[in-house]
Parts: sequence; structure tokens; C-alpha cells
Amino acid sequence: MSLHQLYVALFLGGLVLLASIAATRLATGAGLPSLLLFLGVGLIVGEDGLGLHFDNAQLAQDLGTAALGVILVEGGLTTRFGDIRRVLAPASVLATVGVGVSTLVTAGAVHWLLGMDWQLALLLGAIVSSTDAAAVFSVLRVVPLPRRLGGLLEAESGFNDAPAVILVLLFSATPLVLDAGEVAITLVYELAIGALIGLGCGFLGALTLRRIALPAAGLYPLVTFGLGMVAFAAAGSANASGFLAAYLAGVVLANSGLPHRSATRSFAEGSGWLAQIGVFVILGLLVSPADLLDEVVPAVVTGLILLLLARPISVLVSLIGFRVPWREQVFLSWAGLRGAVPIVLATYPIVAGVPDSWRLLNIVFILVVLYTVVQGPSLRLVAERLDLIPRDTTREIQVDAAPLDVLGAELLTMTVSPGSRLHNVTVLELRLPDPSVITLIIRAGQSFVPERMTRLQIGDELMIVTTTATRELAERRLRAVSRRGKLAYWFDEYGDPG
Repeated sequence: MSLHQLYVALFLGGLVLLASIAATRLATGAGLPSLLLFLGVGLIVGEDGLGLHFDNAQLAQDLGTAALGVILVEGGLTTRFGDIRRVLAPASVLATVGVGVSTLVTAGAVHWLLGMDWQLALLLGAIVSSTDAAAVFSVLRVVPLPRRLGGLLEAESGFNDAPAVILVLLFSATPLVLDAGEVAITLVYELAIGALIGLGCGFLGALTLRRIALPAAGLYPLVTFGLGMVAFAAAGSANASGFLAAYLAGVVLANSGLPHRSATRSFAEGSGWLAQIGVFVILGLLVSPADLLDEVVPAVVTGLILLLLARPISVLVSLIGFRVPWREQVFLSWAGLRGAVPIVLATYPIVAGVPDSWRLLNIVFILVVLYTVVQGPSLRLVAERLDLIPRDTTREIQVDAAPLDVLGAELLTMTVSPGSRLHNVTVLELRLPDPSVITLIIRAGQSFVPERMTRLQIGDELMIVTTTATRELAERRLRAVSRRGKLAYWFDEYGDPG
């Protein structure tokens, strides 16, 4: 590549990046995961659009796998252990048993309804069995679900990539010979060793970072993110699950009280966005629109099987031993978003040389696009209809402010909704746990700093500064007063999240 060609390539890459970022704003406003517009950018740039030819499935698989590692590290670094601690058991069952059940149900239905041979059917079932971390994380940022339900979705999407990848690799063998004992041993080994490596890298990294002082604050995000990628690569080198290792290392590092938490989280989110843009544009380039038309019907049928049969059955079977309310199970069944992971996994059988495997890529591409359009914008409406979005919930605001980071403080916001007993309660009577404080009230478009005797009103948006240690107590007090008024404790109302 000449110097001039390098400049042209960088110029085009910059334009694609900027176009993808602009598309993110449109997708967020419409309630869609941004992957749809990223894929659209790839299709526009491709051979049926601007004419860029790309059909290297091996390169797409390599770049896609690396990008998924980055996305999972980002997911771990932005996950609060307090949100997923109580749902680790059901999330783990959903990520393992749920993936297996979804694979078998989808494969069986596709085999009998579409006449697809068993190897392709099993591959298709495994490819679409896991929810997508990037899609789920992007939706959770805009749909204020209860923390328990959001944590369950978040943990499941972080855990279930690993079993799906293992199944796809097993089913990609040619000729396909399955031994139940060998499959079980492989699954246990890859998941167990991947988890150990991820937790080990996370704890050792956190222990080391507490005892050294780096010369520049900007190095802490690099080191933290680098530790997550080391866990990803180390587990992969040991033939274990790098995806699980990356996510767990990120979770441990994010919740170890390390310095410069806000900067690390911002860096992780930026890296995750860059990985999403890169992998989706490449996958959009890999697919030829002319080849998609023949697979529309199989994709729609497979999507209906997954949405209405496989996913609900997998949720029901996985959560049968847990006390998860039926409303939450219905939402979990509907909220099984697919995204980059299935499309990247569809390249594995192509690289392995499975006959007709290009057909799987086209089916999965159409399925992801169609059902993301259906599911993405509807999630908030479904959650509201199931009465899962509490009126008195708080939302965290991400701010890159050094004083907050040094104090271990968090900035929250909540709106006093109609019917809330917070109406007419003074700031003094609210009695938030020390050192939590309402720093600003936005009322009718005007903002002001409240005093001790300022009375809250319906429609007020409250800006609350609290600490990580007292956040849960502050949220409980807000919920309690919202439900029963300033004398909530007299009525045995203590703001339980349920």
C-alpha cells in the first residue's frame, strides 16, 4: 500500500466511523440497538452499494471474535456486581441449560418444518441460541428496568456467549460425530477453566493496581482494559472460553474499588462502541444483498420459532427452580435480543468448510435485522404493559468528574411521578441517609438548588449525589416515601425493590 492509498483508506475509514456514530444517535432515538444501522453502513459500502468487495470469512471471523472479546470486557467493566449478585444462579442456568434447550428446540423445528439437514439445523439452533451482549447493554441504557431483572438480563448475556460458541464449534466438525460424554466434558472444561482464568486475572490485577502508583491517570483505564483482554487471550490459548474469562475479569476489576473508575468506564464504553462499529460494518460488507432474498422465508420461520417457542421454553425450563414472577419470565422471553454474536458465529461453519454454511449466514443476518426491528422498540412498551417499570426508580447518570470519583460518589436522577407520595414532602422530611443529598431540582424547565424546607412536587426531576456504600439505602428511602409518604416507616414500608 502506497502512502497515498494509506491516506485514502484512513479517510474512508474515518467517514465510515463518523457515519456510524451519527447512526447511533438515530438508533437510540428510535429505541433500536445501533447494530442495525452499523450493518446498513456495511451494506452501503459493499459491492452492491459503493462497490467495495469483501468475501473473506476467515478475516471476518478473526476480527469479529476479537471485537466480541472487547465488547464483553466492556460489558464486565460496566456491570455492577450488586445488580447481578442475587441473580447469578438463575443467570448461569439460563446461560447454559437455556442455551441447550433453545438449540434443541430450534434445531428440531427447523429440521421438520424447513427440511434442513441435522447438521445445519443444529448449527442454526446454536448460532441463534444466545442473547447478544452489545444489544442487551444498549437497550438496558434506555429502558429503566428493575435492577434485579436488568441484572438477570445483563448477566445472562455476558455468560451465554461461551456455551453457544462451544456448541457451534462442536457442530462445525466434518463429518459430524457427536458423543454426549465428550460434549459434556468439553463444556465443563471450557467453562470452568475460562471462569478460573477470568476471575484469577481480575483478582490479581486488582490486587496489583491497589499497590502501585502509575505515573499518569490515563494509564489506569489502559491497564484495566488490558487485563480483561489478557484474560480473554489466555483462556483462548488454553482452549477454554475466552468470552467468559473476559466478562468475569471485567466484572471483578470494575467492582474492586480501583481508582479512576469513571475514566475507566468511559474508556471501556468507547472501546466497546469502536468494536461494535468495526465488526458490524465488516459483517455488513460480508453479506451480499442479492443472496438474501432466497432466505427471507426460512429466516422469518426460524425467527418465529425462536421468539414464540424456543426462547419461552428455555426460560420456563431454566427458571423452574427459581422464584421468578411470571411477568418477569414473559419479559425475559421477549427480550432475548440477537445481534453481533449470531452473525459472527455464522462465519465459524463457513471457515470450517461445512456444506451450504453460507446459507446460514444469510438466514441469521435477515433474522437479526427483522427481529431487532420488532423487539428493540417494543421492549419499553412490553415492560410497561407488564408493570415492570417502577415509577419511583432512579437512573444513574454517567459523569466524568474527578471529585465524584475520588469520593466514590454517584450521581442519580429520578422524577416524582403522578400518584407518588413524595409530593409535598420537604427535603428535610425526606431524610436521605447521610451523606446523600438532593443537589438540584428541575421544575417546569427551571432548575434551582433546594433548601431544607423546599417541598417536592409532581413532575420534579431530582438530582441526587450519594456514595456507592449508601446508594441502596438512599434508593430504598426514596421508594418508601414515594409509596407511603414521609411516615413510611410507621407503616412498615422500607422501600423493598419488589
